[in-house]
Amino acid sequence: MEALGRWRADWRYPTALLCVYGFFSTVKPLEPFLTLYLTGPDKNLTTEQVNNQIFPVWTYSYLCVLVPVFLLTDWLRYKPVVVFQGATLFITTATLLWLKSVAAMQAMQFFYGVVMASEVAYFSYIYSVVDLERYRKATSYSRSVQLLGYTVGSVLGQLLVSLDLMSFNNILVLTLALTAVALLASCLLPTPRRSMFFHRGKNTAKAGTEGRDGGTGGMRPGLEEHGPEAEDLEEPGGERRGSRVLLQLWRDFRQCYSSRRLLYWSVWWAMATCGYNQTTNYVQVLWEHVHPSQNFSVYNGGVEAVSNLLGAATAYGIGFTEVRWEQWGELALGGFSGLGAGALFLMTFTGNIWVCYTGYVVFKCLHMLLITIAMYQIAADLSMERYALVFGANNFGALALQTVITSVVVDSGGLGLGIIPQFTVYASYFSVIAVVFSLRGLFTIWRSNKSHESTSPVKQEPPDSEEHRF
Repeated sequence: MEALGRWRADWRYPTALLCVYGFFSTVKPLEPFLTLYLTGPDKNLTTEQVNNQIFPVWTYSYLCVLVPVFLLTDWLRYKPVVVFQGATLFITTATLLWLKSVAAMQAMQFFYGVVMASEVAYFSYIYSVVDLERYRKATSYSRSVQLLGYTVGSVLGQLLVSLDLMSFNNILVLTLALTAVALLASCLLPTPRRSMFFHRGKNTAKAGTEGRDGGTGGMRPGLEEHGPEAEDLEEPGGERRGSRVLLQLWRDFRQCYSSRRLLYWSVWWAMATCGYNQTTNYVQVLWEHVHPSQNFSVYNGGVEAVSNLLGAATAYGIGFTEVRWEQWGELALGGFSGLGAGALFLMTFTGNIWVCYTGYVVFKCLHMLLITIAMYQIAADLSMERYALVFGANNFGALALQTVITSVVVDSGGLGLGIIPQFTVYASYFSVIAVVFSLRGLFTIWRSNKSHESTSPVKQEPPDSEEHRF
């Protein structure tokens, strides 16, 4: 029992549980075939209903709950929101399996938007229970298992569909079982005592310092303990403390975005994330349009798996490049965004499904490459708390822009465009990003070179005298 107690007190215990949750919650074998499932005999919905009435709900719900969930995640100290995410994911899958109407599928998309908004709890939890020197390792584990889960889900779905081993409904039953495992793992997570913004007591900070110095015998900092010290962590006057936290968040927000470099990179992040989300949300509808034959539709899972792995390899490889991103980064954003726009135009107007698949893989790899560079540039000079704030603000900006595009271009209450006009808009959108940031990048390089020339010392010839000849 002592060994078990020591293991539960070690940082590996919450990290392992979170990784179990992250893996099983992201294994979704049906996801690459969702459009095919909704428009097939199981649900019998039309492509127009799926494209213009059902899928847009995800964007609206995500935007509406993002800010409240962001604040509640910190206020409730992460674990309740992680459990809530697992429960909502279970409800989403059950709704997709057992209900059929358009309204029911819209409710399913609403719940899925809540699931995505709750993702912040998954990535923030580790911060509160792991020492700073182990934070990078724990974060890499939690992110890697998510990528592994998405890839395993895509490959598993491809095999089950291609080999006709399971019907779509049975695949959803399997997904429900996997989600139940994830939900159980989330319930077993220890409850942190501290959080980034609302729960920063002196004793908590002291516990974190002692944990890093080894003064607690390997005890994880920030985990809930039952005793007088744990009670001291909660200061009286919760409303006043909450007001102070919100005021400090606003001050940090203004100070962060007063940096022009961070502002430009954040603008690209928001715009590119918006376009990327729109593309990945509706690409299955495009694939069905390019080649409606089910013989080709069943390769969706393989394409998603390949794009995930190549995208991860591209993002990993960028860490070994020696480039002055502060000088060349904005030009890279513009140039590679232009290549992404070209890939989208190719996907839109080709009649070959394999060319469309290839264009999607190229587009996704380019996005993962650039978003990795942007994350590094934005995080370079920020504390963990300010990075979380900027990351949340950038995502909110992306969702706000995505909501405008969805309501105008996609939603049946707006223009309700078909899939080809939609992707023409997305490709043109990335073309605008490419032009703007290419021009900005050229200006940055010109200004940097000019500044370098003006500050370079002028080389002077030594005086021609006997004293300097020998």
